[in-house]
Amino acid sequence: MAKQKLFWRTDYQIRAPSLRVIDSEGKLIGVLGVSEAVSKAKAQGLTLVEIAPNASPPVAKIVDFGKFRYAEEKKAREQGKKVKGGEVKEIRFSPFIAENDFNTRLGRIKEFFEEKNKVRVVVVFRGPQMRVKNTGYDVINRILAEFGDSVITDMPPKFLGKHLVTVISYAKTKNKKVTDK
Repeated sequence: MAKQKLFWRTDYQIRAPSLRVIDSEGKLIGVLGVSEAVSKAKAQGLTLVEIAPNASPPVAKIVDFGKFRYAEEKKAREQGKKVKGGEVKEIRFSPFIAENDFNTRLGRIKEFFEEKNKVRVVVVFRGPQMRVKNTGYDVINRILAEFGDSVITDMPPKFLGKHLVTVISYAKTKNKKVTDK
């Protein structure tokens, strides 16, 4: 995931003709022209920073820019920490999978659910196995039966070439049984 650069217009980079200005203590000064607001900021030895460019009129704040930037970057880092999981992990099955292999892959799916990830279950068919497509649906139904009501089907099973693909995620809602197609 690419790191997003934070950018604020300061002082004379601000393009709006008038601004709603907030002072360094958080009190509203009023609606001022850019040059007047910049001169008030410079008189205090601070910087005028546009914090809400899409408002009408745009909102700017008189702040110590170094402290302001540090606080905003810290806020962004904290939000990034809270966004854990949410990836889509993939587990591949064969239509004629052995019992131990099946149980091992079920364990991996449980680990992915603990990390709050979604799981793409792929049943891979090779050669003459394509003649018995129903076995792929049986494998997926067996996986859903193992987890019971604790998973939901985000994408119903469908064939993409020689792969039968479905996406499941962990939730406390009832899942729908897959029917043969």
